[in-house]
Amino acid sequence: MSLYAVLDFLSNGITRFSGWEVFFYTMAVTHITIASVTIYLHRCQAHRALDLHPIASHFFRFWLWLTTGQVTKEWASIHRKHHAKCDTEEDPHSPVTRGIKKVFWEGAELYRAEAKNQETMDKYGHGTPDDWMERNVYTRHSALGVSMLLVLNFVLFGVIGVTVWAVQMLWIPITAAGIINGIGHYWGYRNYDCADAATNIIPLGLLIGGEELHNNHHTFATSAKLSSKWYEFDIGWGYIRVLEMVGLAKVKKRAPEPKFAKGKQQADFDTLQSVIANRYDVMAKYAKSIKHAWKEELEHLKHKAELEARFLKSSRKLMQREPAKLEAPQKQQLVELFQHSKALETMHNMRVELGVIWERSHFTRDDLLHKLQDWCNRAEASGIKSLQDFSLRLRSYA
Repeated sequence: MSLYAVLDFLSNGITRFSGWEVFFYTMAVTHITIASVTIYLHRCQAHRALDLHPIASHFFRFWLWLTTGQVTKEWASIHRKHHAKCDTEEDPHSPVTRGIKKVFWEGAELYRAEAKNQETMDKYGHGTPDDWMERNVYTRHSALGVSMLLVLNFVLFGVIGVTVWAVQMLWIPITAAGIINGIGHYWGYRNYDCADAATNIIPLGLLIGGEELHNNHHTFATSAKLSSKWYEFDIGWGYIRVLEMVGLAKVKKRAPEPKFAKGKQQADFDTLQSVIANRYDVMAKYAKSIKHAWKEELEHLKHKAELEARFLKSSRKLMQREPAKLEAPQKQQLVELFQHSKALETMHNMRVELGVIWERSHFTRDDLLHKLQDWCNRAEASGIKSLQDFSLRLRSYA
């Protein structure tokens, strides 16, 4: 082989792709990797939200072995522990306890450290693949796949293929370990006041396969679909639907969607059951009612000379918080606020009472229905329009 041929191979590989072609190739293969993580590792293996046909399952396993070296049991175990111990000291990668910089920049290292914890593997790794390929190839030789990928990229694209490989190696540590586990518990918006700090990063789940909708996921962890509002888009769910249509997947679980009976005058047992099943939707709508009540009361509160703008701004945020999550100083601040607004005090107290329905272990079904009916009657007699409107909607759950 001549020196020119060698230099040409080093520069262009066997594909002789242009710079733009290499770029689009890199974007395509990294997106397949993201899809493999969200569909196979996350929604199928960790949460059992869907079943995959062996053909699809083996493709995803092979692709992840080739592009990430990730072992299914390790990923599923660590993720399950994350949900079980979310945002506590035992959470393997929470920015709440470890700091956003640590999780964002060293998320992959946190994964590797937890993967060495045999107790985590034994407790949370049940049901993951344990066949011959998993034991003798994917787990035993987890580094072999990414080494083969380096050689393949070099042959395809020449020296620039090393850069393509480096991008592939960094893609999951940055997007999954850094952005989702870090920013997804630190910054963004929340549709639901779930028990942890999970947030939706953006409503369009495109770049990270739908995982951007992290608050939705933590609220309905076993749902195969991560989007819940009309303006949210989960591309991973789109792929799952395509796989389902061609017989390569079967969806097992989705988040409950509330149904309503228009003109319903009285809350009954169907209402009670629906309200309990859709508690996050109920409380999200109640939070909107509080916003409306705040707007109605704001002009009145602004005329109180002793109430500073900063006090009002922070109080508005506290009104949106789950009452059980408030610290003693925050509760005292609301007590001061309520001295100037009986309407807001009523909204707050009624929210606490509504939450009793979820804590139903000490009440019979008849007791809970009576509490719900009584709550609606008092809400509609309160004279607070936002509370009355919410109660009418609550009655119609079916």
